[in-house]
Amino acid sequence: MTGPRVVVAGGHSAGHIEPMMNFADALRRLEPTAEVVALGTVRGLDTTLIPARGYPLELIPPVPLQRKLNRELLQTPGKLRDSVLAAGEVLDRVQAEVVVGFGGYVAAPAYLAAHRRGIPIVVHEANARPGVANRLAARMTTHVYTASPSVRLAHATAIGIPLRPSITGLNRPAQREAARQRFGLRPEGPVLLVTGGSQGARTINTAVAGTAGALGANGVQVLHITGPQHTIEVPAGEPPYVALPYVDEMQYAYAAADFVICRSGAMTCAELTAVGLPAAYVPLPLRGGEQRLNAEPVVGAGGALLVDNAELDCAWIETTLLPILTDPARIAAMSARASASGALDADVVLARHVLAAINPRRAVGP
Repeated sequence: MTGPRVVVAGGHSAGHIEPMMNFADALRRLEPTAEVVALGTVRGLDTTLIPARGYPLELIPPVPLQRKLNRELLQTPGKLRDSVLAAGEVLDRVQAEVVVGFGGYVAAPAYLAAHRRGIPIVVHEANARPGVANRLAARMTTHVYTASPSVRLAHATAIGIPLRPSITGLNRPAQREAARQRFGLRPEGPVLLVTGGSQGARTINTAVAGTAGALGANGVQVLHITGPQHTIEVPAGEPPYVALPYVDEMQYAYAAADFVICRSGAMTCAELTAVGLPAAYVPLPLRGGEQRLNAEPVVGAGGALLVDNAELDCAWIETTLLPILTDPARIAAMSARASASGALDADVVLARHVLAAINPRRAVGP
């Protein structure tokens, strides 16, 4: 029997691509002979992130699915037809046995092309509010998996989000001292990790930098990942306030930290709960409040705080966040509750479901 032939589709943003690649890595660990091909488009991060992970990329025309009645929506059927044809050509050429979709521009054409050919479809939805493509696909298959039980999608089974082993296998206490040394932080004392995602977040940057004096006066160290386009003024001296434009291997930042202030994208929430880091989530005030929904389960469990973007300022940090940062017992309690909300094995769980969807003989035992 040849190795399973799998086509993955989930482009445009890191929120779609990262879990897709993490799944593909897990599939290869279970079945080293697996042949994985990714569908993508020239828009977004597909051509950057996917080849960097070592997977072949096949490009098809992008088809953003419009949510409003406008001229672009009227042009969508023609564009979608061309994209479905291109996706179908790839499926035929690689003799795909299954299509695994993670949403985004590229997913809908892949789903439709697979459905026409009777190829099994497996869907993973990372966000609390499913996108158009995955809502469509959930009507075509019963193999639907989500980040949490609160996701409303037909035939859904909650498994978490596929993460990198460097995150799920992180032992924060064991690696704390080395990680802090890596960033020039002291081995003792609380560390606040600040991040607005890969591009940074001006609101978060401004509020935390403006509170640097109060944080330092209370012995709080700061590891601030500003984003490549942002700069901030940081104080010199002790305790350290370290500002970096970007950190490539976030497991080291997580190991160094005791608490995080950040956006609440699906991947961010999944990673922080997996490593047991409590957080103050500041949802991006766009996309219909989707990021707020991502954070609500861990907030409800007591492992995080939630603050609106408009309400995040220096006063909030000093009156609400600072008392937590200086209370080790409260941080430990929130850490335990955050950890209880996390899922560590979604990559392998999804890989097993995909192998089973191809053919029961492909299923790998525990």
